[in-house]
Amino acid sequence: MPRDSQQLPHLRRLDNGNIQLFVKGRPFLMLPGELHNSSLSSARYMETVWPAMKSQGVNTLLGSVTWEMIEPEEGRFDFSELDRVLAGARKHDMHIAVLWFGSYKNGISTYVPDWVKRDTRRFPRVQVLEAGGRMRTLEMVTPLSSEGCDADARAFAALMQHLAQVDREENTVLMVQVQNETGLLGDSRDRSRRAEKAFTEPVPEELLTYLRTSELHSQFKKRFSLPDTSDPHSWESVFGSGSAADEAFMAYHISSYVGRVAFAGKKKYMIPLYTNAWLNFEDPSQLDMKGVPIVVGGGVEPGVYPSGGPCPHLLDVWRFNTQSLDFLAPDLYLHDYETICRHYTEQRNPLFIPEQRRDEKGARRMWLAYATYGALGASPFGIDTGAEIAGREFRLLAQASPYLLGAPPKDRMGFFFDEEPSEKLPERWTRVFGDIEVIIERAFVFGKPGPGAGMVIHLGDAKFLAVGRGFQVRFRPVSREAIFCGILHAVEKEVDDKGQLQTLRILNGDETRSGEFLIMPNDEPDYGGFPIAVTIPAKTCIAEVEAYYVIEEDDD
Repeated sequence: MPRDSQQLPHLRRLDNGNIQLFVKGRPFLMLPGELHNSSLSSARYMETVWPAMKSQGVNTLLGSVTWEMIEPEEGRFDFSELDRVLAGARKHDMHIAVLWFGSYKNGISTYVPDWVKRDTRRFPRVQVLEAGGRMRTLEMVTPLSSEGCDADARAFAALMQHLAQVDREENTVLMVQVQNETGLLGDSRDRSRRAEKAFTEPVPEELLTYLRTSELHSQFKKRFSLPDTSDPHSWESVFGSGSAADEAFMAYHISSYVGRVAFAGKKKYMIPLYTNAWLNFEDPSQLDMKGVPIVVGGGVEPGVYPSGGPCPHLLDVWRFNTQSLDFLAPDLYLHDYETICRHYTEQRNPLFIPEQRRDEKGARRMWLAYATYGALGASPFGIDTGAEIAGREFRLLAQASPYLLGAPPKDRMGFFFDEEPSEKLPERWTRVFGDIEVIIERAFVFGKPGPGAGMVIHLGDAKFLAVGRGFQVRFRPVSREAIFCGILHAVEKEVDDKGQLQTLRILNGDETRSGEFLIMPNDEPDYGGFPIAVTIPAKTCIAEVEAYYVIEEDDD
């Protein structure tokens, strides 16, 4: 990376296995929220949003900058409102991740300028086949439109060049999302004349070579078997008949479109770029949802969810065409949280969750993303109209961020417990650190067990930092020769004015069940009618604990 680029926001792969965002030369933990779609279009609207978000511990806001907003007339760019937004962010010491709503937002082209919408000859639309064999034109510029891609790329390059001019020193903008939840809704592939012609052509040999010579994603290998020969192959002979070939075809052309736009922008300003995915599901039982219509979970068939988007089984196709993107990101609302985190980190892809639920369930799951999977950030959607729940977790994460950022993946673990136990979710989280097994369970109460979430960070030897609420930590030695294991020391920590952890209280007795386990209760533990207050809420929600075990010698 050029020296000048080292001063810009960038991702760095560290020797200890971490992938981290660096801002002004230092690792930076994003505590982000995504704004509603139109919020960042108005500096005046944002005047009250900045301080409200700051008070909740949010340090980065994701917001859209739209093609229609910056290029109302072809070739004439207007960044005046964006500059006022940037000034507001700097005033409140807030960072931004820009969402480029160019040709595509949720599978359609509603954010393109008027001059693009009106000119269907230069910017032809997608056509889909409806029941009864009727063709319908969608408000979506086809990804096979070279003029559409070129125009989008010019606009995006102009945006990135402007950011380079006005923000290179400030680093207000940390990264940019290129398009939003791309893919085709309503059919498995584009049926327009140019798309039909392209579908009859062989799969590009360069793509096949890439797929044959790369370490493929587990979900790709689960779905597809590549042909052995290097002869020309149709989409169906490579990816299977019907919607499988259709979706791979769309993935290739949409990712090519996004990749060309990203490349144009990256040449102007070398900060991290990514795009996001509207996820699919194969089985409704995979979803982490209750009392919500199945359709909001994504969809089983391409076209119900956006066909050709960067879902796990198509990440390899996307990686081939989007070399200018630094990572691919899942919008994670109702899927099994850990499964998706695992899928999007499988190939050393940095994990960033640009959209997720902002309720208690979503807030608890963020600990898993940050601590276990090293997320750059996990971003509740609609944060400007409801930041309090996520804010409680963000403020705690901020206090522990130096320890989280400093710990390699093998030395940290996140976990959560929902209000009600579920067969889909663990009621016990375990991991071995050195010669000690750490066991996380719900905090003990005499009444109804409550929810909980947090993380444990291994500090070396048998010392651990425990952060969060509603759980307890006990220890078990790996050695079978040990006859006893317990807590040697436990102290509650608080953050001082310099951001350093200092001891507030020495914990023992009820708070460690006399050395059996460290208990970190939630804010409202249920006493179940028990008359003695022996399980009190955690105060700072940060504690340092050291375990020990005893091995008896034969002559003891």
